[in-house]
Amino acid sequence: MPASRADLIAFLDGLGIATRTFEHPPLFTVEQSQALRGEIAGGHTKNLFLKDKKDNYFLLTVGEEAQVDLKQVHHAIGAASRVSFGRPEMLMDLLGVVPGAVTVFGLINDTQRRVKLFLDAALMEHETINAHPLTNEATTQIARADLLRFIAATGHEPTILKLSA
Repeated sequence: MPASRADLIAFLDGLGIATRTFEHPPLFTVEQSQALRGEIAGGHTKNLFLKDKKDNYFLLTVGEEAQVDLKQVHHAIGAASRVSFGRPEMLMDLLGVVPGAVTVFGLINDTQRRVKLFLDAALMEHETINAHPLTNEATTQIARADLLRFIAATGHEPTILKLSA
């Protein structure tokens, strides 16, 4: 059973990481997020759950406005082939979320560390980062340094590079 939003917040609290969570109606697209979330400062994320032909999985976390060239990004992330979107079943298996709620916080559920994380350098210029807390009915704000601490605590090692055009 994947971690819940409450489990995530407890995990972050246990690491001494302060966050702020904003409730809102379910959001499925960047456009909906921009229209309904209100004024939340910081970088807002868009997440791409991808796979290559050898069933290697990748999570690309970029700024909400970022454009990622899916025909070329495999070169930058070291994929074995061009990438495609991972199936919803694998998204649930590996990150414990459904489409529309993909988030860097899903790494809490990837206990076998099958997902390789890539963070866009432009997103990481923000002092605070905003992401769904395993559900698309809220947005959790976290300091950039604390996001990196969370990622390390899940046993993942992020690669920060320019992913967006």
